[in-house]
Amino acid sequence: MADNVVRICAQADIAPESVQAFDVGDKRLAVFNIGGKFYVTDDECTHASASLADGMLDGDVIECAVHMGAFHVPTGQVRAPPCAVALRTYKVVLQDGDVYADLDRDAAGEPA
Repeated sequence: MADNVVRICAQADIAPESVQAFDVGDKRLAVFNIGGKFYVTDDECTHASASLADGMLDGDVIECAVHMGAFHVPTGQVRAPPCAVALRTYKVVLQDGDVYADLDRDAAGEPA
């Protein structure tokens, strides 16, 4: 694994079609299990500093509980205002039943 790949949780910790937040070093990350595929994003809404893990997951879109802004989980792209800034995503690495994130790469594997 790369130097900046960190363990977040066990895959079993995230129920299907759900999201949960975890503190990893100085970051708070949201881990999503959507259709059996895992995604990792920043947990904080880019609009109102609210936890996205407290929001509503509808398919592959997470809606912030504070002002109802929404993001496409796989890409981090904004889906509903008042959000205007995309959500930071991370490359997910699954190994030995655990979920890891590469903090240097986005979900597409591109350098952050």
